[in-house]
Amino acid sequence: MTSVRTPGARTGSTFELARSEGRAALVGYLPAGFPDVPGAIDALRAMVDSGCDVIEIGLPYSDPVMDGPTIQDAAQLALEGGFRASDVIRTVEAVAATGTPTLVMTYWNPVAQYGRAAKADGHSGVERFARDLANAGGAGLITPDLTPDSAEEWIAAADAHDLDKVFLVAPSSTEERLRYTTQACRGFVYATAVMGVTGTRATTSDLAGPLVDRTRAVTDLPIGVGLGVSNGDQAAQVASYADGVIVGSAFVRVLLDAEDKASGLKALGALTEDLAAGVRRG
Repeated sequence: MTSVRTPGARTGSTFELARSEGRAALVGYLPAGFPDVPGAIDALRAMVDSGCDVIEIGLPYSDPVMDGPTIQDAAQLALEGGFRASDVIRTVEAVAATGTPTLVMTYWNPVAQYGRAAKADGHSGVERFARDLANAGGAGLITPDLTPDSAEEWIAAADAHDLDKVFLVAPSSTEERLRYTTQACRGFVYATAVMGVTGTRATTSDLAGPLVDRTRAVTDLPIGVGLGVSNGDQAAQVASYADGVIVGSAFVRVLLDAEDKASGLKALGALTEDLAAGVRRG
């Protein structure tokens, strides 16, 4: 049974629009519930207002093994503040209402366990999450620790609810693996480039460009690149070869370092504007 989907912007269409303007798309990430649920919504809306084309909302998790220390700190603060998985749906709904494609980036366990108290409805956690995400106007899901080989249930739920499926490719991916992974994607492909220690970096990775070239050889989908971009100059460099520039830790760090909400939102807007200018000159 498909959901009654709230109209929302499509990720692929947004990448196509950016391409028609001769630039890459700016993809911004923040965890839901950080610094609190209303604060995250305000911050994400500020990012949209200042130039983000696509939004990724992180779902804080107690075992964030793939995140760097900056995002780990933010996720921990959200969990200590009482964050629940349902709060990410509330956040998606508020941000998607701006007309910006809004995806959730999450480890797989919270999705599989979603709504455990509601098992009487006969649906799995995966089906319930897909339904609620679609009804909130969400565009799809990015699953860093889930590969297409193990994603049969998610792929079925995403297809039933017309949600994007964004899987990751890496410099270590073989051509066969690149082809298999990208065939399972919808919306865009997330290319993870090793840029030293995970998080913001002073320089971008020399592995990113070749990875994009290899991925582009096996798919027509847009390719977004993370990790490590922290300023407009780096964004311009990545935008010269990628369809999307994905920024996370730099946004989180701005809020972690802010003295108060007002100064945090101001600094967040300034960073977004710098990054947005970067993708336009890339």
